[in-house]
Amino acid sequence: MANHTSAVKRHKQSVKRNARNRAARTRVKNVVKDVRAAIQAQNKEDAQKALQTATSTLDKIAGKGIIHWKKAARKVSRLARAVNALGD
Repeated sequence: MANHTSAVKRHKQSVKRNARNRAARTRVKNVVKDVRAAIQAQNKEDAQKALQTATSTLDKIAGKGIIHWKKAARKVSRLARAVNALGD
């Protein structure tokens, strides 16, 4: 552990930020899993609702820089394609 007060403060901030970012990444995994479960169950209505939630969550987290914005866009695109394929 650091001896300087500024370094101690930076360490505390990084620990807090790490916990917040980990929770956000877990939330992303859960919303993506919900969409995939609805797709697996062939339930288009639930899949569309879950996709809307997932899109919102991914956009928020990408906007905060927790995940890269292109990764978020790629996930949304792939999920949307899978949901739209249910209509066929």
